Amino acid sequence: MKKICKVAAVLMALLLAVGVLAGCQSETAGEGALDRIKANGKITMLTNAQFAPFEYIKDNEPAGVDVDIAQAIADEIGVELEITDMDFDAIIDFLNAGKGDFAAAGLTVNEERKAVVDFSIEYVTSTQYVIVPKDTDTASYDLNGKVIGVQAGTTGDLYYASVEDYFKAGDVKRYKSAVDAVAEMKAGRVDCVIIDELPAKKLVEENPEYIAYDPGYPPESYAIAVQKGNTELLDVINKVLQKFVDEGKIDELVVKHS
Repeated sequence: MKKICKVAAVLMALLLAVGVLAGCQSETAGEGALDRIKANGKITMLTNAQFAPFEYIKDNEPAGVDVDIAQAIADEIGVELEITDMDFDAIIDFLNAGKGDFAAAGLTVNEERKAVVDFSIEYVTSTQYVIVPKDTDTASYDLNGKVIGVQAGTTGDLYYASVEDYFKAGDVKRYKSAVDAVAEMKAGRVDCVIIDELPAKKLVEENPEYIAYDPGYPPESYAIAVQKGNTELLDVINKVLQKFVDEGKIDELVVKHS
């Protein structure tokens, strides 16, 4: 009994220590952030390169709208850009664990994310599209009872397929990417796929047996995320983004990567 109590006490002490460290990290996340990045000579972007045209793989390297923006951020600071390609639904956790400096992955701004990260200015407006077989009558297509494929952790997953505000799915199948979800639709394992507008249009362009339609869901906006309190880095990111927006470069990049 005494041994168990000692172990429990040690575990409690460790948990308290982790909590204190986490609190300190949160409080000091922005202090000297740019100095640390400059000293390291690199800045690390967290992304999921399965979301064309914002991020995708070209010649075995990440490319896309967000990658070009990230490169401009690195150039503004005067450091090299390092990109960590990972599962989308783990990006925020990795960011807050200090595994990267910022996250750019077609991230939709919402209240849940705003509670745990700080967002840049919004630079793209999007909405959710539904991908279905080409001969589908989209005007009468009913999502109720359908087996729906989504990219795990995306808006299509968390705010549409997984709740019943708009329809009640028969089942929701989650994949690492919308590409995988469409492949599963080809295999007959899902009836349709819900994903953001531009990736949806890109996917049907590459898979002409499908079409993507707008079911009329509310618009959403993308932004870049940093740790809470990292105002030094956020100021630089906002400076670069605002310049891109003012000069119309975001639209140019979308066209370039589409």
